[in-house]
Amino acid sequence: MGRILAIDYGQKRVGIAVTDEFQLIANGLTTVHSKDVLSFLKEYISKEKVDCFVVGEPRQMNNLPSESVKFIDPFIKQLKKTFPDISIERIDERFTSKIASQTILSAGLKKKDRQNKALLDTISATIILQSYMETRSKY
Repeated sequence: MGRILAIDYGQKRVGIAVTDEFQLIANGLTTVHSKDVLSFLKEYISKEKVDCFVVGEPRQMNNLPSESVKFIDPFIKQLKKTFPDISIERIDERFTSKIASQTILSAGLKKKDRQNKALLDTISATIILQSYMETRSKY
């Protein structure tokens, strides 16, 4: 069994989270610059088996796609082209940044650490992955 890898795609940074090989536990992996994400994924997949990508789907409160879609859709096309054998799932990512911010605050991190946007993106990716795993386990 391979891992599930979650992606919180942003214009500047991409948060990445991954499961263990048994697909039981979601862990934050890293944050990379958006221009480096495909090369990072190629390197990672050369070492680890990945069964599925889960990409956050930004939506507005009225359930319509947010403006970020214009950046994410081209990325997903590249992802499909680069990794045609790995399935891609989308999951609503509304509130993940707020939940991630609250998680960081609740963890009691120092102000400097709380302002680390890379940490926020990694935690957001982990929340996306956890949400996907919870949704999947219901069926």
